[in-house]
Parts: sequence; C-alpha cells; structure tokens
Amino acid sequence: TVVATSYLLGVSTRRMDDLVKTLGITGLSKSQVSEMARDLDDQVTAFRTRPLDAGPYSFVAADALTMKVREGGRVVKVAVLVATGVNAEGYREILGLQVNSTEDGAGWLTFWRDLVARGLNGVKLVTSDAHAGLVTAIGATAGGSWQRCRTHYAANLMSVTPKSSWPWVKTLLQTVFDQPDKKSVHDQFDKVLDALEHKLPRSFEHLEAAREEILAFTAFPKSIWRQIWSNNPNERLNREIRRRTDVVGIFPNRDAIIRLVGAVLAEQHDEWAEQRRYLGLDALTAARRVGEPDTEEVIEPDLRALTA
Repeated sequence: TVVATSYLLGVSTRRMDDLVKTLGITGLSKSQVSEMARDLDDQVTAFRTRPLDAGPYSFVAADALTMKVREGGRVVKVAVLVATGVNAEGYREILGLQVNSTEDGAGWLTFWRDLVARGLNGVKLVTSDAHAGLVTAIGATAGGSWQRCRTHYAANLMSVTPKSSWPWVKTLLQTVFDQPDKKSVHDQFDKVLDALEHKLPRSFEHLEAAREEILAFTAFPKSIWRQIWSNNPNERLNREIRRRTDVVGIFPNRDAIIRLVGAVLAEQHDEWAEQRRYLGLDALTAARRVGEPDTEEVIEPDLRALTA
C-alpha cells in the first residue's frame, strides 16, 4: 500500500526504492510490481469505462496535455485527452481520459463518441482551447455550443498584436468581460472592435472572427459566467497531473500514462464528490432551458422572483 501510494504521489522509482529499504524490504520482485500494476490498472479501467449516469451534463470542459512516451525505439509525443463536466446535481466529475498519437479531429471524435456511448447527454456548452477538430467532433456527437477559453484566446490575440500595444488591447478586452449582462457584453465588444479597426487591423480581424466562440457564455445565467467562460477551473487539475507526470519524464508505454494519470483523475473525482456543489441547482435549471422553444433568454431565478 505504501509503495502504491508513493507512486501516485509522484515519488520517483529511485526514491521509492530507498523508501522501501527504510521499511526493511530489500527489494520488490518483478511479480510483486506486476501485481500492483495489475490491481491499479483494474481500478483505473473501471473508472474510465464507468457509465456516465449522473447527467444531464450541461457544462463540459475539455483539454489536451502533451506527454512523452517510448515507442518503436524512439521517444514520441502523444496527446492525453481529458474531459470534466458538471452533473445534474451541480457537482464536478472527471468524464473521460484517452491517449492518442496526435491531437486531431479523428482523436477528438473517438474521444467524444466514447463519452456519448457511456451516457454523456444534455450538453449545452463545451469550454476548451481551440484544439484542432474539437468543435467538429462536439457537433457530430455530444452537441451543444462551444466556448473558446477566454484566457487562451487572449494569448492567441496577443500573438497578432504589436508588443507595445498589447497592454492597451488587453485592457480593452477585459472590459468586455466586466459587463453586467448579455446586452452590455455585446455592446462593449462592438466598442472594442471600433477602437481597434483602424489602429490595429490584424487584431481587429482576429477579434471579430472570434466573436461567437468567445461570447458563447452570455447565453447562460450571469451567476455562472466565471465557471464557464474559461478553462481556468481545470488549471489546478492540470498542474496536479503535471506534478505527478514530470517525475516520470518519459513513459515506457501508453499503458503507464493511463495508469498514472487515470489514478490521479480518479483521486480528484472522489475529492470533488465530497466538496460543495460547483454550480447551484437554480442556475443549472435555467441553463438547461437555453435553446428550448419559447425561450428567448435565460432570466436568473432570483431576478424572476423579484419581478414576479
């Protein structure tokens, strides 16, 4: 148990061997190591393939992390695809984990098909960076609209903006997200475009083209905008994955990636189940009405009560 726990905490193989010796164990046989790995693999497999039966999952976030693995006598990079979601009770869940050769449309399509086959349903919004093929894969499987992570988008916009002008452009962009309601957000977006059009035409074109994808959050209740307009809530999860995997550096095979990352995600999943709700039930109920017939715009439950 101590060895397995140390492994999950990111203790290196060399340090683990020293730890085992301090416990009076001269060494672990290959069969013992294999047995531990097999037990962990069974747990991770059960977690990764479990039915997604706590839906609808109105809000989903997806991300891809690059890791190194030895294959065919050389070191190659693979994409580790991870999805999290908010279930019907407002709690966060780890929904899926897959390792693909590349982060492309085919990989994302396989990933989303697996999620849907396991029960993913009711998706209203998927938040992510602009991963290749992701939006198409979502449309072909889970449905829902796409929110391009505002934090990642800002970095993309910075890449086409002169360095000297970026502080000003960054401040302008921030004013869009500081608005109190949907109409104000879109009005301010128009003002920012007007300010950029003649001074910074490349920045203007970049921002204008991204309008729909970075303002998708405005269709939902204001009270949950912070939780859905970026992938920032998943950054802590990514940092924890990196902390554990950086110790390994280069994985011997893909199964080893699944074993370690899967165990880390299962651990986080259990922690989320014990924490307070991530999204309130009133906001979730209102969000599920978005896009339904006769629903022009979501009205916050508390505002509706005040005006009744």
